[in-house]
Amino acid sequence: MHMQLLHNNKVVIFDRTDFGSSNLSLPEGKCRHNDEAIKVDCTAHSILYDVATNTYRPLMVQTDVWCSSGAVNSNGTLIQTGGYHDGERKIRLFSPCNDEEEICDWTELSQNLTVKRWYSTDHILPDGRIIIVGGRSAFSYEFFPQNSNNNGFFYLPFLKETTDPKEENNLYPFLYLLPDGNMYIFANQRSIVLDYVKNKVIKEFPKIPGEKRTYPATGSSVMLPMKLVAGDLSPVVEVMVCGGANGGAFLQAKSGVFMPASRTCGRMRITDPDPVWVMEDMPMGRVMPDMLLLPTGDVIILNGASKGTAGWENAIDPVFYPILYKPNEPDPSKRFTVLKPTTIPRMYHSAAMLLPDGRILVGGSNPHVRYNFTGVKYPTELSLEAFMPPYLSPQNSHLRPSILTVEGPISYGQKFSITFTLGFSKPTKELMVTMIAPSFTTHSFAMNQRLLILDVVDVQQLSGFTQIITVCAPPSRNIVPPSYYMVFVVHKGVPGHSVWVKMQ
Repeated sequence: MHMQLLHNNKVVIFDRTDFGSSNLSLPEGKCRHNDEAIKVDCTAHSILYDVATNTYRPLMVQTDVWCSSGAVNSNGTLIQTGGYHDGERKIRLFSPCNDEEEICDWTELSQNLTVKRWYSTDHILPDGRIIIVGGRSAFSYEFFPQNSNNNGFFYLPFLKETTDPKEENNLYPFLYLLPDGNMYIFANQRSIVLDYVKNKVIKEFPKIPGEKRTYPATGSSVMLPMKLVAGDLSPVVEVMVCGGANGGAFLQAKSGVFMPASRTCGRMRITDPDPVWVMEDMPMGRVMPDMLLLPTGDVIILNGASKGTAGWENAIDPVFYPILYKPNEPDPSKRFTVLKPTTIPRMYHSAAMLLPDGRILVGGSNPHVRYNFTGVKYPTELSLEAFMPPYLSPQNSHLRPSILTVEGPISYGQKFSITFTLGFSKPTKELMVTMIAPSFTTHSFAMNQRLLILDVVDVQQLSGFTQIITVCAPPSRNIVPPSYYMVFVVHKGVPGHSVWVKMQ
C-alpha cells in the first residue's frame, strides 16, 4: 500500500496493521498488543526491501498506518504521518542504516499530529520541515516539526469547498512545491497556490475539464520536468493530471454499476500569466493509475482499472498496459505509446516507484476488505514486479553511461562534475543530466516527486572511453529542498544507473 525509496537503495514497504496476522514473523519475539483484529500480533506489516539482493527484512510498525502519508526530510529520514484509529495522529520515523552494523526499525514519537490525518498528503519544504495537508474531514494543514510560534493547525477552506457530498473526491490532494516557495494544491477539479507562511491562498486556477481527479475518483499527477538554466530562479512549471472518474461513480460502484474511467489528461503551465488546461486523450481510460517521472524526462503511466473508482470492490477491468508519455513531442498524436503489458491486475492499494537503476518497482493490489487470495475475481496480490522501460532494452546497452565519480559536495547554484564511461570511444554531446527526488507512493500518487534537468556547462573527453560533464546544481531550496536525490546521466535517451547526492 505504501512505498518509499531511501538513499541506501532500500525500500520501506508497509500495509495496514488491522487485518490480522501476516505471513512474516517479527524478529526476536517482538509483538504488538494493541491490535484491533487480534489480541497479540507477532507478525510484520512492514518490510525493508533490498533492491540489489532482492531480499527483505521484517519491520515493526506499532500503530495502524492504513492510508497514511510521508516525506523524506533533509537528513534522509522518512517522516511518516497519520493513519487509522490508533494511528490517525501518529508521527513515525524511519532512518536508513547499514544493516550489517546496526538494525534500524520504525520509531514512533510521543508527539502527535494536532489533527487526525487519514488520506492526507505530505511534502518537504525549503526549510526542511514537512507540510501535511488534508485528510478525511481534515480541512487544514500542519507542519512537522511544528512552528515555535504556532503549535496548531491552519484551516484551509479550499479543502472543504472541494468535498463532494457522500463521495469526497478531494482526498490525497496533489501537492507541488513551486520555485517561489509557495505550494500548489490540486483537489477534485480545482487547484490553488497557497502561501503557507501567511496562511493565504494567493492564486486560483481554472477547473480542469471532465472528470473528478482525486480520491476516490482517483487519477494521478506529476509536475513535469523543470528545465533549469544557471542563475534562473523562476523556471517554467507545468502540472499534468491524468485519469479519474465521473462524479457519482463511487456511489454507482457501490450498487454494482461501474462507470468508464476518464481517458483525459490535462496539462497546465501554472507559471503563465493566464494559465489554461490543455487536454489530451490517453489510449485508454484509467482510474487509480500511477504516474512516474522517468530519468529521460518522460512519464510512465501504469496500473489501475478501466471502470469504477478506488475503494473496496469498486473497480473492474484492470488496465494491464503501461503507457509512455513524451511531454516534449511536438505532435500530440505521437506523445502516447502503449508498452508491453503485465499479466497481474494492479488496482486498489497497489503502488509503483522509480528505482536507482531506472526500473519501476510495482507491487501489491488488494481491492477487498480482507486479504482474499481465492474465490474472488481480483485476488489480493503479494508479488513485486520490476517493469523495464524501453531504455533498458538490451539493444540500448551500448549507449548506457556508467558513472565513476561525482565531485561534491553539491551546493546550491554551484557547478559540479560527473565522470562517466561509455562503451565506445567516440565523443558525444547528446547528453542530459537529471536530478530526481525519491517519492513516497500510495493510492496512485507519488508524493514529493520532482525532476530537474540540470544546465550543462561543459563536456570533455578525458580518455578513450571516459568523459566528464559539468553541470550547475539547482539554484535554490525552493526548486530543490535540501535532501537526497538520484542523479542520472542520460545519453541519447538512455540513462545509466544513478548516484545519490545530498543537496545542502
